[in-house]
Amino acid sequence: MNEPAIVAHDLGKRYGRTWGLRDCTFEIGAGRVVGLVGPNGAGKSTLINLMAGLLRPSTGELRLLGEPVGPHVASSRVAYLDQRHSLYDTFRVADMLEAGRRLNQRWYAHDARDRLSELGIPLDRRIDELSGGQRAQVALALALATRPDLLILDEPVASLDPLARNEVMSALMGAKATRDCTIVLSSHIVSELERLCDYLVVLNRGQVRLAGDLDDLLDDHRLLHGPSSGVVDVEAGREVLSRHEEHGTARLLCRGRGPLPAGWRERPAGIDRLVRHYLAAPARPAGWTEAAA
Repeated sequence: MNEPAIVAHDLGKRYGRTWGLRDCTFEIGAGRVVGLVGPNGAGKSTLINLMAGLLRPSTGELRLLGEPVGPHVASSRVAYLDQRHSLYDTFRVADMLEAGRRLNQRWYAHDARDRLSELGIPLDRRIDELSGGQRAQVALALALATRPDLLILDEPVASLDPLARNEVMSALMGAKATRDCTIVLSSHIVSELERLCDYLVVLNRGQVRLAGDLDDLLDDHRLLHGPSSGVVDVEAGREVLSRHEEHGTARLLCRGRGPLPAGWRERPAGIDRLVRHYLAAPARPAGWTEAAA
């Protein structure tokens, strides 16, 4: 049995009197592409920085690739790319590749060189002469040249135009197809996650509101529409997440499947509706988990 790629148990990070992340519990299998979604200030960057070893947890435990996260998390098996694509502006691209060789235990220079050659990015070009998309591609090439088992990306395309965003995401998915690593991708752009990710974590106000296999979550959440007189029958065996009734007609967002009474119809809720609901839902009490619900 393969070791889970990421295990968080009661994970929390406090900044003074304020919790940036609290009661965070989930387990993610190896080889998944994880979409971490939430508004600004939701706790995404805090969780990402905990995974990258840039922060230490205030409570709980976080394990990556079977090992507890500590000061030496930046091992040869984990690569991290921040939203600023941090590179040295005065370096040439070739200098960044040399820095990568010196700073990483595991380094495959030809991976980075081949990738940059395919993209037409000259090795003698200074970093500050590159476009935003090219900088992101250089940073991604450096991260992938370590052939990581876990690749962590914090809003990697947030500052890019739509064309550059698509190019970077295509490069990322090409790398995933070539090497079956686990990818954690933080974003507030829900449409990107639906086409790229197979596991979803929804964060808001420092808490995990929803976590699970994306296909299972989409299949399990349905929009139902029918006469108000049948609401009681519809509710049997389902969790009603939201309800709106008007002029004898009811519209429900439900979790769970089952037979419908006459006059009722259902359709998939869709990822946008799903995420919007859980972001608007009240905060969970301390110690709450999906398993305990």
